[in-house]
Amino acid sequence: MTLSKDMIRNVAIIAHVDHGKTTLVDGLLKQSHTFRDNQAEMQQTLIMDSMDQEHERGITITAKQTCVYYDGYKINIIDTPGHADFSGEVERTLNMADGVLLIVDAQEGPMPQTKFVLSKALDLGLKPVVVINKIDKPAARIEEVLSEIESLFLELATDESQLFYPVYYAIAREGRAGKTTNLDNDLHVIFEAIINDIPAPSVDADSDSAQLLVAALAADNYLGKYCIGKIFRGKLKKGQSVKVLHTISASSASGTLRSRPSSRGSLATIAPAGAQVPSADETEVVQTSARIDQIFSYRGLGKEEVPEAIAGDIVAVTGVAEANIGDTIATGDNPVALPTIELEAPTLSIYIGPNTSPLKGKEGEFTTSRQIAERLERELETNIALKIEPDGLGYKVSGRGELHLSVLIETMRREGYELEAGRPEVVYREIDGVKCEPIESLTVEVAPEFVGAVSQELGIRKAELKSQELTTTGATRFVYEISTAALIGLRNNLLTATKGTVIMSSLPSGYRPVEGKYKPERNGALVSFETGVSTAYALDAAQARGVLYIPPQVPVYQGMIVGLSNKKDDLDINVCREKQLTNMRTHASDGAIQLTPYTQLSLEQCLDFLLDDELLEVTPKSLRLRKRQLDPVKRKRENRAS
Repeated sequence: MTLSKDMIRNVAIIAHVDHGKTTLVDGLLKQSHTFRDNQAEMQQTLIMDSMDQEHERGITITAKQTCVYYDGYKINIIDTPGHADFSGEVERTLNMADGVLLIVDAQEGPMPQTKFVLSKALDLGLKPVVVINKIDKPAARIEEVLSEIESLFLELATDESQLFYPVYYAIAREGRAGKTTNLDNDLHVIFEAIINDIPAPSVDADSDSAQLLVAALAADNYLGKYCIGKIFRGKLKKGQSVKVLHTISASSASGTLRSRPSSRGSLATIAPAGAQVPSADETEVVQTSARIDQIFSYRGLGKEEVPEAIAGDIVAVTGVAEANIGDTIATGDNPVALPTIELEAPTLSIYIGPNTSPLKGKEGEFTTSRQIAERLERELETNIALKIEPDGLGYKVSGRGELHLSVLIETMRREGYELEAGRPEVVYREIDGVKCEPIESLTVEVAPEFVGAVSQELGIRKAELKSQELTTTGATRFVYEISTAALIGLRNNLLTATKGTVIMSSLPSGYRPVEGKYKPERNGALVSFETGVSTAYALDAAQARGVLYIPPQVPVYQGMIVGLSNKKDDLDINVCREKQLTNMRTHASDGAIQLTPYTQLSLEQCLDFLLDDELLEVTPKSLRLRKRQLDPVKRKRENRAS
């Protein structure tokens, strides 16, 4: 079948977290007959979420590309994350789309991330189509949500034409949608909306030279690196010679941070502080030559090789190992680079380095600083919202939030890496000579009985209340302005205070002058001053001093944190002590000891626990909290000096 650009539709699915993006994509894949009736995918849900962490956490972490055919049209679909920490994925992939399906929950209405992703789409001039999902909820409030969506468009629209958008209704979980709340038995109206309401790609199909903007990367063991992007001009053919155009500007090289590496450098050669970088108006385009080995078009969850690809299509090409996200693959005598992908600045940073504890090298496969550096460099190729700079033995990794950074650490842990991490720190910016900190708009929804607990916790963190309202479900919804520093550890505290019922989300909202560094309040730590194996006998005595984080019969070392003290100061304890045997007692039986179940912290809880003088040891098998200075005498001396 000969394909023209008028028969192509490129659409991104955008929404707040858990409003039904991936579920709707499931329905589009199944009802377009992309799979055979007997294929396993027909019985699966959240088909596009391929990472283990996506299934475990119930969120989309990385944007995915797929393609379905309907009524002769080729529909390229981009499933984007809904969590603000992964907004870098949204920003880079929206460049491939010509329109968006904005999914809004019929009960919750527009939420903070809804505003963020819609503003990005409207800034790029993408055509929006609104889908109000989950209209079967008992507390659905469709008319009010429609009004809230209108207000959101009035606030964000950059052009009058963006105020006119079609609205559809759906129950994505059941694979049903309609132009009214009387739904059809399938999703054919969504397919028709994509074909009729989303424009065909606005590209130059007749040009003799080609341009493809790389928006994503993938790799396998057979063909190596895939460069994924939309063709904006001309055609690309198998075996064709191309130029890779890498634009260097102030937005991609500023100070000591770098958003991603290229084959022309490595983490070890990042520009030192004070190095000359291009000004905002200066750009330099570096060209390298390459040859396209193969071109792949998407179909369902897989790819199929094609001899050539036309302007407007989203494809993956191999053989162009030099290319990275934001680069242009072009042909012709005078190739021109497309505008690079601009991203929001990171707000949090964390130290990641080789493990230096007494138990180093016992549980991980990759343990050296060089191996960690190589892994971080690979991460920079695809995770373009990250920035990295050397920091002592390790690296300072900057990202969008705690979840963004913790997903990276957990991924490395599962790949066999052994490392240590420090406390998350805010990334400050200097604006007009004034040191400024990032602030965020925080939305919290909680049952009435927990309003006091939430207000107290946010009052301690000096959050400013902007609005408060009752929802149709009887819950109270707060909107606060809070510094990013004060957000660290907030989620875990609120989950504990509200018995796991709180709903919260945040969105970056700018910078303000630093009024005083936020210092987290926490009781002291229970710190082991012996090296050995923990015993039930010793832990039985220790549990009266606080909350224990370890069970019996685990290796411990001097300076390792084994629990949270009941008092404000750190307490050194011996958790390796055994019963003393006498002539009357010849067996050290611990059978009569009844220990309170220990608290097992998650990775995020461990990171929230840390203070400046503490580290988290991360291995494929264990998470261990520890003091930076393991020797108790030296540690006390350093504390007195500070």
